Amino acid sequence: MSRRNGPCLWTPIPPSGPAPCDRYKHSCCAHRDSIYLLGGRGKNLMNDFWKYNVVCNEWVELDCSCDEAPEEVEEHTMVTYQGLLYVFGGMIDSGYSGRKTPLWLYDTDKERWLNWEGRSTSSQSVAPVNRKGHSAVVFEPAMYIYGGYIDMKGSSQEFWRFDFDTRAWSMLAPVQAEAGPGPRHGHSAMTHQDCMYLFGGLMGLREQSDFWRWSFSSCSWSSIKSLSGPSKLVGHSAVGYRDNMLVFGGGGTQTSPRNSLWRFSFAAQGWERLATLTGNSPPCKIHHCSTGLGPSYQPQVSTHSPLGEGHLDRHRHIGTKLRPFKNKCFPSEGGIELETFCIENERNSSEHSGSCNGQAGSKARGKQPALRGTCLTFENQEAFSKGWNCDSDSGTEESMALHLPDLLLVLGGRPLGGHPGISVWQLTLTDL
Repeated sequence: MSRRNGPCLWTPIPPSGPAPCDRYKHSCCAHRDSIYLLGGRGKNLMNDFWKYNVVCNEWVELDCSCDEAPEEVEEHTMVTYQGLLYVFGGMIDSGYSGRKTPLWLYDTDKERWLNWEGRSTSSQSVAPVNRKGHSAVVFEPAMYIYGGYIDMKGSSQEFWRFDFDTRAWSMLAPVQAEAGPGPRHGHSAMTHQDCMYLFGGLMGLREQSDFWRWSFSSCSWSSIKSLSGPSKLVGHSAVGYRDNMLVFGGGGTQTSPRNSLWRFSFAAQGWERLATLTGNSPPCKIHHCSTGLGPSYQPQVSTHSPLGEGHLDRHRHIGTKLRPFKNKCFPSEGGIELETFCIENERNSSEHSGSCNGQAGSKARGKQPALRGTCLTFENQEAFSKGWNCDSDSGTEESMALHLPDLLLVLGGRPLGGHPGISVWQLTLTDL
């Protein structure tokens, strides 16, 4: 039985300048200290491309007009591996999209789109066709695509692997052909150790609440049964946090979004719905994006992973040195003054420590919850970024990313907000 946890704090983050318009069915991906956002649907289908610096709360629009860049896309995926972003699917269905493999690469260092077929070392005889609402995860040097909705065919149960080194596609087949989630789109997927976890989505027109585990080592599916957990969901998000999977939002139908946050503990093998502080509830969202930054949101790889011990040490949060500092979260109704933590810079933390000069929020009524994890709000950016310039080069960005506090942002989603910029909410977890 998993232990009970304190309430979570949700904080809206208004833009400080130009920002993308609000949208849903877009894709987001965290790399270093930034979040990249592509496409989606607002009033119209979009193909704009943005980079969000979470420390400075600044959006910058990137070029997406060259021949190598995607056109308008929705319900696509975007993952990162060694400085490259990989975008798959989401094209408008047409005769052209039916003949094209919908994969695009973006070099974050050179800030330019690449032709993914240019460096292929093998003759490509098989590749997936365009689809929407699929999932994409990264495990070792490969991207794994599951399911999706294919025009004229419906929900798919195809399971594809794209090798980052050879840039070759291959289709996976489970050891037992009859086992597995079956046709699925609008679901979520994430990795933990040497497994991929898939939850919910649509099988044809029917919403699902089933939970599946794919073992990369044995190439087999297994169903995870539980007495509790989220109900049927589609258009939700799932991210890994330490030894947990966090599932937010989604809906039982396309028109009934929710704002519930669920935690699945891999250690306890059980679900728990996490409470929210009174007066700080996030809006109900479906087809949004949830993106985590900081050491606790890094993939927890197996101790037998070929990535090696160096990779494990870099992202291990257990025993990490913590340095407390005062942080006044962005004021809102029932604002709360938080005691938060920043990851200690092992080389020299003094150069970027300091007091926070943000506006003071009022004390919460009742007992103040003890907060574990971190809360990087834009009221405390002066303290965090004192040693870093927002216009820094890529080397400094990587150094900054290694010392980011844990941060989960929920971006966009339906229903759309009434503000000109995209909806951004920050989550601070307690006692996980």
